[in-house]
Amino acid sequence: MRRFKYYTRVVVLFIAFGAGLSACTDDEGNKRTVNLFSVQDDKDFGAQVAAEIEADAINFPILDSAQYPEAYGHLRRITDTILNSGKVRYREDFVWQTKIIHDDSTLNAFCTPGGYIYVYTGLIKFLESEDQLAGVMGHEIAHADERHTTEALTKQYGTEVLFAILFGNDQGTLAQVAKEMISLKYSRNNETEADMRSVDYLYPTGYDARGAARFFERLLDLGASSGPEFLSTHPSPDNRVEDITSYWEDKGGKVGETYKDRYDDFKKSLP
Repeated sequence: MRRFKYYTRVVVLFIAFGAGLSACTDDEGNKRTVNLFSVQDDKDFGAQVAAEIEADAINFPILDSAQYPEAYGHLRRITDTILNSGKVRYREDFVWQTKIIHDDSTLNAFCTPGGYIYVYTGLIKFLESEDQLAGVMGHEIAHADERHTTEALTKQYGTEVLFAILFGNDQGTLAQVAKEMISLKYSRNNETEADMRSVDYLYPTGYDARGAARFFERLLDLGASSGPEFLSTHPSPDNRVEDITSYWEDKGGKVGETYKDRYDDFKKSLP
């Protein structure tokens, strides 16, 4: 019965996909991948990917929250502040679970469908103040909240493969998807939208809403040639600083706090 429901769902979705394909373009006239997943599908698929990630201690050495309660307290405070901004659409629908991956060599963070968020110690230690990490977190939350993640996965793997995973019929590909979440390719529009949503999320809070832009500035100042996937893809970091700052100014240009001192405490709580 489970397999029958899977194939029925795929047939129906491909019919819908074919009917709506001609209208599937973005503002620049480029073709976009239709997101045929429901919100519940995002939640179910995200839970499967998260379980795969957390079972893979070699590729994803996750810090134990019981062993590092102070570090997790800092991370959850940042996450909750963003989620309680009143701007996150699926605040009550997605799980919004946060985990820290112990890898000081990796400057990255990512979020699965359904709101499972992973932040690397390398990224936390590279940043200088809490508003910068909040900006990065806002960007990643936006990818899940705007449902960019399943859109990008559909483009990369195809609808049939993803629904096979969702219905438990392709566990081998599930493991591959989990490993590649860190380098998932988003479209230009998705990246820009996530940048702007980060400003929207932070603006009602005490944070300076230009946090993500300040990370770009730090990379540029240091001459960094690589970094998190969302920072290395188009548009270029310098253009993104300009675009984020312009968007922040259009909202009123309210100057928030950086919370550097308590962010230093966060970094000291890490191994």
